[in-house]
Amino acid sequence: MNDDTRPLGNGNGEGEDDVLTPPRRRRLGGAMRGAARQRLQSLSFNRIFPNMITLLAMCAGLTAIRYGLTEQWDRAAAALVIAAMLDGVDGRVARMLRGTSKFGAELDSLADAVSFGVAPAMVMYVWVMNGAAGIGWALCLLHAVCAVLRLARFNTMIGTDLPSWAHNYFTGVPSPGGAGIAILPLIAWLYTGSEVFTSPVLVGAFLLASSTLMVSSVPVYSGKHMRVKPQLVLFMMIAIGAFAAFLVTDPWATLTFVGVAYIVSIPFSALSFHRLRKRAAAETPVTPAPQ
Repeated sequence: MNDDTRPLGNGNGEGEDDVLTPPRRRRLGGAMRGAARQRLQSLSFNRIFPNMITLLAMCAGLTAIRYGLTEQWDRAAAALVIAAMLDGVDGRVARMLRGTSKFGAELDSLADAVSFGVAPAMVMYVWVMNGAAGIGWALCLLHAVCAVLRLARFNTMIGTDLPSWAHNYFTGVPSPGGAGIAILPLIAWLYTGSEVFTSPVLVGAFLLASSTLMVSSVPVYSGKHMRVKPQLVLFMMIAIGAFAAFLVTDPWATLTFVGVAYIVSIPFSALSFHRLRKRAAAETPVTPAPQ
């Protein structure tokens, strides 16, 4: 019996109605290809564009590893900063274009694991931490592992009901922030040229801090639901313009200042979170126990 007319039954005559003759195979294949083409055509640009930004962020993170391997430290740091900037806009672009999807959320997490977990760990190991032998490698591994755990925890919390005042906070430092803390000694070294920042002890302390903060439960400002008062819009625009000017003219000094300011803001965000939680608890009416 030819393979093209072999029955799908048990070979004893059963299942003869399910024989796929060559014409039926061609019709079935054409129908499947047509359905696949229709699914591809139905994907709008609104859904594809945010995913393109996510992939660009991942490529920037991988490019940072390449620059680190060739000891082009300024380009490696710049690539990681670009990855963080792209990661900061892909979700907002998706929501603005109404192109959010489950696929995009999963892709974003996988890209973040590469850009802010693996890439900073590799760059810092090649830069300084290889001089600390096994301990240096262990701290770099710890950063990558904690970044992945942070992303996994974030995914499990999607859809969780939270009070309205809690939506402006992350639980723990997000992975881009953790990567920024990890590479802050490199950025400070590019700004000052001081050999103090090339100490494996100092760099290891920053890697340990970034790892701990990512998997901690410390509330951190997210800025996603931040609203600017009308009287502050002009001031905000001027501040953004000034930041862009400083970033172009003296990028390493500006990024050092931003990194230090971010670390300093973490205790204040925790205090603000606990203050709002106490206020919400005080405003919640107490239900009397049944008699």
